[in-house]
Amino acid sequence: MIGTQRREWHRIGLLHGAATSPLLLWLLTCLSAAANIATGLLHDVGTPAVQATALTIPLLLFAFLHGAVQHRFRDLLVFAIIVVSVSNVFENLSIATGFPFGRYRYSDKLGPKIFQVPVLISLVFFAFGYLSWMLARVLVRAPARPVGHCSFAMPVVAAFVMVAWDLSFDPLASTLRQVWVWQDGGSFFGVPVSNFLGWYLTGYVFFQLYAFYLWIDRVPELGACELQPREYWLQPVVIYGTVAATVILSALMVMTPESVVDQAGASWRIREVYAACGVVCLFTMGAFTTLCLFRIADLPIARR
Repeated sequence: MIGTQRREWHRIGLLHGAATSPLLLWLLTCLSAAANIATGLLHDVGTPAVQATALTIPLLLFAFLHGAVQHRFRDLLVFAIIVVSVSNVFENLSIATGFPFGRYRYSDKLGPKIFQVPVLISLVFFAFGYLSWMLARVLVRAPARPVGHCSFAMPVVAAFVMVAWDLSFDPLASTLRQVWVWQDGGSFFGVPVSNFLGWYLTGYVFFQLYAFYLWIDRVPELGACELQPREYWLQPVVIYGTVAATVILSALMVMTPESVVDQAGASWRIREVYAACGVVCLFTMGAFTTLCLFRIADLPIARR
């Protein structure tokens, strides 16, 4: 009986994702990975808006098409609405009051804004939120619509995966490039610790709301993670890993002895900021990537 049910779940999952070509997903994976690597090697080429757009567009397309393998379009749209709404509320609240991230403001380097937050930031939250959710699914071995303890474990893990990214690059984008400015500086190369706590809170809230939505809005199960082809799980991990490689490559490329001064008057050597972010990235994002690869290697082979 159980074996028959699992086979039926697998059949439903494969039919649901039939419209999404594996070749197209790999094309977007490679395109996103190439954009990440190029940004790492050519970190000082192009404006922040151009770089962010080049990195975000392939990732957005990937999130929707990859997500369609196991989710309805409505599920992805709900996820996007939750992520954009929650992140914008928290960001605008922090810009106005200092809670939860700290006191900061965005410059005009990322283009048009929703109130005080650039549109690109909202898109990045959604796209990278999807990657973080998928890596958490790999680590927790959660089904497409988590139930029971998975509904609480997934948001906790996904928020950690997402914060690891911000921990790796925030000083580069703020202290060095002034894409956003921390008005009081901070102990982590000009970034306050409250920023990372705020990121975790924001990520946890929108991941938890989405988990509740999936739990409440039940549909026939689309298959546990063990029943999906390994390539399905490998693709988001590859993209996440190359995002990490971007930071590490940038750290290896920068050799300037120059320094910058943050808003609090503290001086930071550019080379050391890059080096520290590269090390942090290696042992956070790099660790999550490695753990996911081991988890994927342990999955039984499942073919489309």
